[in-house]
This record gives sequence, C-alpha cells and structure tokens, in this order.
Amino acid sequence: MQLAKSVRAAIVGLALASASLVLFAQPKVMNGVLTDSSGLTLYVFDNDATVPGKSACTGVCLNMWTPLLAESGVKAAGDYSLITRDDGKRQWAYKGKPLYRWYNDKKPGDQDGDGLRRVWHVAKP
Repeated sequence: MQLAKSVRAAIVGLALASASLVLFAQPKVMNGVLTDSSGLTLYVFDNDATVPGKSACTGVCLNMWTPLLAESGVKAAGDYSLITRDDGKRQWAYKGKPLYRWYNDKKPGDQDGDGLRRVWHVAKP
C-alpha cells in the first residue's frame, strides 16, 4: 500500500514537472485574444509592470500560472519579445508584458483566469 502511494506521488510529480517544461513557438491571435500553439488563452499580470522585462510571478504563483516558455533558438518578432526568468528560462512577452497560461483553462476558448484578483487579464493584441 505504501509503495502504491509513493508510485502515485512520483507520477503526479513528474506530470506537474513536465507540464511546466512545455516550450512554445511565438503566440498567435485567435478570436481577438493571444493564445499558445494549442489555442489556450494567454494572460498578462498587472504586477509584472513594476519591473519591466521581468516576471513577478514566482514561487506559489507558478502553481497556477504557467509561464509561456520559448523554444530553444526561437526569435521574437513584431510586438513579441523574450524575457529571461530568474531560473534562466526564456518566456514570451507581448509589448513587454510576460505571458502566462492559467492552469484551469482546459480547452481553446476557456478564459477562466480573466479578472482573477483584478490583476490577471486575457492578453489581447
């Protein structure tokens, strides 16, 4: 029984770790909002404005808000840019605002994180 719990915990841990390591190409616009390559809604965080070009979403914030990480060697174009997170990973930004995915959005068109705590907003072009 204890072994089963340990194996289950390890599987859940691997799933969570791999979810945060997903890398993406430049975001796209779908139905008037920015989305990742899977069509999931992207968000901006008002608190990121306090330090331009830097993400304020760290620690427990990352449990619910996944940074939109960039594929290796990708170059940003137009209003898109790449910021370097404290862990050295590169994150997509739009007009200087880092982009995130909300953990509770499960399919394209979901926007469950919009307006959360009045500081999270759907990213729009």
